[in-house]
Amino acid sequence: MRKIGIILTVVFIAFAGVLKGQEIEVQISKDDFANKDDYKVAKDNLKQAEEFYALGRGGLRRALDFYLPIVQKLPNNAVLNYKIGICYLKSIQRVRCIDYFKKAYSVNPNVAPDIMWVLASGYHLNIEFDKAIELYNKYKNSLAPSELQEKRKEIDKRVVECNVGKDLVKNPIRVFIDNVGQSINSIYPEYSPLISADESMMMFTSRREDTYGEGRDPEDNLFFEDIYISYNDGNSWGKAKNVGKPLNTTNNDATVGLSPDGQQLFTFNGKTNNGDIFVSSLEGSEWTSPSDASLKKFINTDYHETSASFSFDGRTMYFISDRPDGFGAHDLWETHWDAEKERWAEPKNMGSNINTEYDEEGVFMHPDGRTLYFSSRGHNTMGGFDIFKTTLGDDGTWSKPENLGYPVNTPDDDLFFIMNASGKHGYYSSSRDDGQGDYDIYMITFRGPEKTPVLQNEDNLLANVEPVAESIIAEQVEIKTTRLTILKGTIKDALTLNPVEAQIEIVDNVKNEVISISSSNSSTGRYLISLPSGRNYGIAVKSTGYLFHSENFDIPAATNYQEITKDILLNKMAVGQKVILKNIFFDYAKATLRSESFPELDRLVKMLTDFPNIRIEISGHTDNQGSLQTNQKLSENRAKAVVDYLITKGIAQSRLEFKGYAYLQPIASNDKEDGRQQNRRVEFKVLQN
Repeated sequence: MRKIGIILTVVFIAFAGVLKGQEIEVQISKDDFANKDDYKVAKDNLKQAEEFYALGRGGLRRALDFYLPIVQKLPNNAVLNYKIGICYLKSIQRVRCIDYFKKAYSVNPNVAPDIMWVLASGYHLNIEFDKAIELYNKYKNSLAPSELQEKRKEIDKRVVECNVGKDLVKNPIRVFIDNVGQSINSIYPEYSPLISADESMMMFTSRREDTYGEGRDPEDNLFFEDIYISYNDGNSWGKAKNVGKPLNTTNNDATVGLSPDGQQLFTFNGKTNNGDIFVSSLEGSEWTSPSDASLKKFINTDYHETSASFSFDGRTMYFISDRPDGFGAHDLWETHWDAEKERWAEPKNMGSNINTEYDEEGVFMHPDGRTLYFSSRGHNTMGGFDIFKTTLGDDGTWSKPENLGYPVNTPDDDLFFIMNASGKHGYYSSSRDDGQGDYDIYMITFRGPEKTPVLQNEDNLLANVEPVAESIIAEQVEIKTTRLTILKGTIKDALTLNPVEAQIEIVDNVKNEVISISSSNSSTGRYLISLPSGRNYGIAVKSTGYLFHSENFDIPAATNYQEITKDILLNKMAVGQKVILKNIFFDYAKATLRSESFPELDRLVKMLTDFPNIRIEISGHTDNQGSLQTNQKLSENRAKAVVDYLITKGIAQSRLEFKGYAYLQPIASNDKEDGRQQNRRVEFKVLQN
């Protein structure tokens, strides 16, 4: 089973609705053609077309190849136009059905029992909502009581969707939707894009000719799904490459979800249970063999698990499944990592606020830890699957899902949506006229609310003559970004500058709670962590044989998106080495340790416990505000407070010294506040190893 196969099965059911009339045969005769040769060719084409058409969804794409040459010769054949319309309606190019249904209906309004229904669907897909509503109601009124009872719900839903669509189209959101280009897209299908939080890497699924193993899926004769990767140099996406083994096999392999740092990947494997979710980790430059060991008990089942996404801390997973006890067919489920058992715990359904009686698909949790995107056929969709977002409140409840709006959402199916960390770029897969030939990956640039131009600005006047960059136009409304900080960089040996694989522990200093633990890449030393606004973070970087390194990021709740690059150099355990303890906090002008300091101090306790022969000096330092005498006393008392804490935790006093240096050892200029802040610090120095 293919991942796209599962999705398209849902899509097919959604758009097939109450379609009937597939048993109608196209009739042609010699009299319809100017010569015998044309008739013979058409007759042969028709035989092939009807055979493929009879296969249902799997044969409709091929049926078109044989129907279309015939309709060029017989443009007024109602049944032929009707069947071509059906082929398009059940394909990825659904909007093209309208011309053929219109022609069939104009030639013979009774060409098929459901002609009004499918024509209404065509108008619906092409954003001609009033015409669609008119025909939906006309079709509804034509039904016998028994048929009406069966079909009323779906017809009424379509009318509601059209009315939603009218409202959304009247108030479009300001976006650019651009094809990401031939470096990623091809004439074959590309879909299910995934990006790292900083948008430096993209992984996606494609069914192109360089598929690993060179095999084709017998269900549709297209190449097997494979996973591809592309890197962004800051200006454009590089040429995508097949990732090869072990992620790709001789069967269907597809992208499902990616951790924000790009180090863990969910994949879809089509071999078992009609498709299961597997996990792979990036170790150095190589991906580990995908494994479902941590998902076997509760996540992978005999049902369909088609989409999954990590939370920013890697401790929560959101996924799609059509297992029992849901609200609809495919629902959103939530599970948490059980560290003790090293597996994902039993999941729970995310509830009726998120899930509907219809299908939900394509889940994506944003790195901000509070915004969840997914596609749904329920809620206030304008047709097919629409993309929605919901946010997690402080009380732990999810907000009512909000439609992202038109033109991101259309009456067709909109799936596989992801968002970069800043909230300015989204990516999804779509079939459009400017594509390379099939599903392509597109980038959505969110421009924010409408801006009022400053009319006296000369550049605005020129905009009527030729296009200018938006940055030239004076604007009055700031584009909002997500409240998130991305911290990234490299971790290296301070002496050799070789990459170091280090553990990165993120702590909520106020709660004294470990939020997440991740690692830098062993080959490159690169790391990336997501820090949602509204917390005081302590970050400890540790690696065997090295002194730990600490950083502090106190990020107010109102802080908008920012990227911080911090390259970290780790020092080997050696006499004379110094480490600044950046998560030690005191009351103002006092030597009283605040509770936010305890996680950092406990890390120092652990280091001293792990290395029982080490002796260290704790030193206090101040800025140059105030007298030397006052600062000397304050710095010494603060150093002593740290030593006293260590002693209470069982560290022998003989291993500890303390000293205050006031402002006599600055590490930055005292002329500005940011420099003075750096100088106000506590350090430890190795005296004996």
